[in-house]
Amino acid sequence: MVWLFTDVLDVFGVALTPVTTLWTALGFGGVSLAIANLFRSRWWRKVIAVISIPVFVAAAFCGINADFGAYRNLNDALGVIPYKALDLHAERGEVVAGTDWKATVADPAGDPPAVPAKGEVGKVRIPATESRFPAREAVVYLPPIALTAHPPALPVLYALSGQPGAPADVFTAGDVATTMDAFAKTHGGYAPIVVAADQLGGPGRNPMCVDSRDYGNSATYLLADVRNWVRSNLRVSGDPAGWGVFGYSQGATCAVQFAAERPDLFGSALASSSELGPTLGNEELTIATGFGGSKAAYEKAQPAAQMKANAPYRDTVMVFGSGQNDAKYSAFARTLYQNAQKAGIHAELLTSPGTAHDWKTVRYVLAHGFPAIAAQMGLGS
Repeated sequence: MVWLFTDVLDVFGVALTPVTTLWTALGFGGVSLAIANLFRSRWWRKVIAVISIPVFVAAAFCGINADFGAYRNLNDALGVIPYKALDLHAERGEVVAGTDWKATVADPAGDPPAVPAKGEVGKVRIPATESRFPAREAVVYLPPIALTAHPPALPVLYALSGQPGAPADVFTAGDVATTMDAFAKTHGGYAPIVVAADQLGGPGRNPMCVDSRDYGNSATYLLADVRNWVRSNLRVSGDPAGWGVFGYSQGATCAVQFAAERPDLFGSALASSSELGPTLGNEELTIATGFGGSKAAYEKAQPAAQMKANAPYRDTVMVFGSGQNDAKYSAFARTLYQNAQKAGIHAELLTSPGTAHDWKTVRYVLAHGFPAIAAQMGLGS
């Protein structure tokens, strides 16, 4: 059964690790055994069989989750966002040019600010004023230095979940805030403002971060509505080098698309398990529903074509990562890395040891790839 669904039909679109494959097989086997005991058996065996089914399913789920690293607790599994509304009363929107963040402190002549030990994470509603995209609530991280009385202008890092998924996933499963806090601890409280906006419009939707009649204006939402909200509510840089995009799977594909197509807006991309370009798994379906039937528009939206069209890039950094056990996406990462190098982009390639298409890979790529993005943002040592 597992072989049929993964190797033959490729239902999940990704390779499963041996651990996940084993737990899936055990789950199917246990449920099948329980169902078999419902027939031509004594009543007490039927009762045990009925009780066993949810036990087998729960055990398999826990084993797979331990390998995949997606859910920390029941709230994560149920999609409950564990964050309160973010209080922005002390913030003021201001766009500041340049990447010398420490020079933008509002009161540089005063005493050094008391910097909190950790940043703050909270939910915000970013209106889809221009796009009308049905976006869910975003989740935003403010680094410790942003919580001081006179916060400096800071770089911005978009963080995009995979699909299916939700904005909070990059924090709950991806540990973005933990990574940023660790960086800030050794850099005087400085880290980028992280904005996890909703590029999907629902857990089961895949708008591919483009504008389309069938899926809505996902690109306009991220590039116009979200960007305008950030610039209006937070002290941020106007320099493209100070804006980057991080993502996982579908979100990683979006990250590469945006940094490749719009170097005037983004100076970096950090991609964990990216596709080669926007896709619904089938080229014909992708073109028909995502690009209004235009193959030319579809081809133009591929990062390889975007890199070729915008080459040579003046100042762009891209880091491509994948899991060691994920042959498909590792091949994609190598191809994107080679395309980026040819286009004059400073590119890096990462491989997460012993992981596959999962959140363990995401956390590895974020931890080991972010320093290059931080340096591009002007947040190096």
